[in-house]
This record gives sequence, structure tokens and C-alpha cells, in this order.
Amino acid sequence: METTAKLNNAPLSAQKARLVGDQIRGLTVEKALSTLKFSSKNAASIFTKILESAIANAEHNEGADIDELRVSTVYVNEGATLKRFRARAKGNANHILKRTCHITVKVAEFE
Repeated sequence: METTAKLNNAPLSAQKARLVGDQIRGLTVEKALSTLKFSSKNAASIFTKILESAIANAEHNEGADIDELRVSTVYVNEGATLKRFRARAKGNANHILKRTCHITVKVAEFE
């Protein structure tokens, strides 16, 4: 039984989020939380909230034992990109792309 937690339109690029997602994929929930706690990446705090939500969903909806949960799947998809402009010298403009991503974390019991 897999339980899912999703966050749509997270305000960071998918490339940066995938670096953190790759670190916790396949770990036990306890190990994944401690890895995220000591990570220096900004995405780690976002992943911590999503992982805690997935754990709570598994415990409440499925009646799963927290000690036997493992991060089974983590994937990060690109979201909408907000396009902004910044005024520059001599009437020019620079593009600013504010990227977002959709993060999905699934936890499952292991034997």
C-alpha cells in the first residue's frame, strides 16, 4: 500500500528540487527526515513538509506503522513558469523566468 503527498507550484526550479529528491529516495522515513534536517539546500524544508504529510496520510488513512515506512517514490515535474521583465540600460529589458515545480512523494510499508 502506497500513500501519496503532493505539492503543486512549489516556488523553486525542478532541477534544484530533484537534487534533494534523489537523496531521500529509497530511504526509511526516519533516515530521510534526518537527512533533510541537516541538508543545506532550500528545497529540504519543502521536502520535509511533504514527507511529514505523506507519513500522516499513511498513519491516518491506511493505519500504517510509522517505523516500517519507506520513501518508495519521489518525482519532481516542471510547473508553470512566470515570465517577468527587468528594465535595463538604454531602453532594453532582461527576461526573468520564475520557475515552479510539482513535487510528489510516496511512502510504502516494507517487510
